[in-house]
Amino acid sequence: MSDTEAASGEFVQSLARGLSVIRAFDAEHPELTLSEVARRAGLTRAAARRFLMTLETLGYVRSDARAFTLTPRILELGFSYLSASTLPEIAQPHLERLSRDVDESVSAGVLDEADIVYVARVPTRRIMSVRITIGTRFPAYATSIGRALLAGLPDAEAEAVLDASDLRPLTDRTIADRAELLAELARVREQGWAVVDGELEPGLRSIAVPLHGRDGTVIAAINVSSSSTRESTEHQIERYVPALLRTGAAIDAELRLV
Repeated sequence: MSDTEAASGEFVQSLARGLSVIRAFDAEHPELTLSEVARRAGLTRAAARRFLMTLETLGYVRSDARAFTLTPRILELGFSYLSASTLPEIAQPHLERLSRDVDESVSAGVLDEADIVYVARVPTRRIMSVRITIGTRFPAYATSIGRALLAGLPDAEAEAVLDASDLRPLTDRTIADRAELLAELARVREQGWAVVDGELEPGLRSIAVPLHGRDGTVIAAINVSSSSTRESTEHQIERYVPALLRTGAAIDAELRLV
């Protein structure tokens, strides 16, 4: 929370804390004890318990004698966005066609502060240790979708996102230096696509292209993800980039009509 938000008197701190309890759960932490929720949400045990009991009463959380988990009802919160957005609906059939053509997993994502969030996906095989689903988040700087999105921003906005990011090596190949990342974004902007090879997770290679709204601004990106052990980077670029660009152009054409 910024000082400006706090001074305005319009920031509801209890709501922010309640949302932090929900965000404490993720793919790597689907089940948490009270102490773990409190620690991950930055709350006291007493406050965390009150929020968890409220969420349980509302049907968003369930508990046993030891731990808490989210219930499927939590999807209602995200569905409000998805049902109001035409992007997943338009992109999905194109992604399914692309996945069949390249026989790989494909996804669409948008930028949310310093992260990317998946809004559409067609998986073909499990190639990551973390299961990717709609709503999965990753740091934008270390993903092909994120770099395609950041390259579409004005320089000052892209720099602000990097400044707000926890730039750290996720693998021994991750570009985590601000100057190097800015140079990489300039390269992505010039060539029209981004490739990330083993930077998010060892053995994972992904290539992404941006999607554009009616006014030409970059609003999302799509990617193909594959194993880096099956083919060389050059061969996958040669195979996937033309297919991604065709798919991106087809999605763009439909987005211009809505």
